[in-house]
Amino acid sequence: MYTVILRMVRDQALAEDLCQEAFVKAFRAMGTFDRDRKLASWLFKIAHNTTLDYLRRKRLDLVPLEEPDDEAPDHRQRYQDTKVAPPDQSIEREDIATAIEEAIADLPPHYREIVSLRYQEELPYHEIAGILEMPMGTVKTHIHRARRKLMESLEARGFSPQAVAG
Repeated sequence: MYTVILRMVRDQALAEDLCQEAFVKAFRAMGTFDRDRKLASWLFKIAHNTTLDYLRRKRLDLVPLEEPDDEAPDHRQRYQDTKVAPPDQSIEREDIATAIEEAIADLPPHYREIVSLRYQEELPYHEIAGILEMPMGTVKTHIHRARRKLMESLEARGFSPQAVAG
């Protein structure tokens, strides 16, 4: 939940506060939880709604495109090869991972959130649709558009689709 919130607000302390608020809301609403649903989806939905409520109240400027947020989590290790690779390949993979993080940070908040739910949290489309209260087709369209924007951003940074996929 924290990672999804952090991707939406891009502020570590605020994400921690909103995550705690979401857990408190979940605890208070535990009696309304439908045991036929997945707990994770229910919690993500509460976190999503809590964050959106906050953003609507505060109308924050979410993403400064000029400066990367130094407090954002660094997920580069996730994209790095765990096997020993030649130094030039290691450097290239690290560059790609950094470029991917920067490209994700450049996405609009609703695309960052959907990318995080799909690829970081590895949720299936139907759960994302339930969390975000969107039709399945809209979820698929948003994921497709977010991926296209990511690829365009990576190509603008000098990375080919083959380099990123490999």
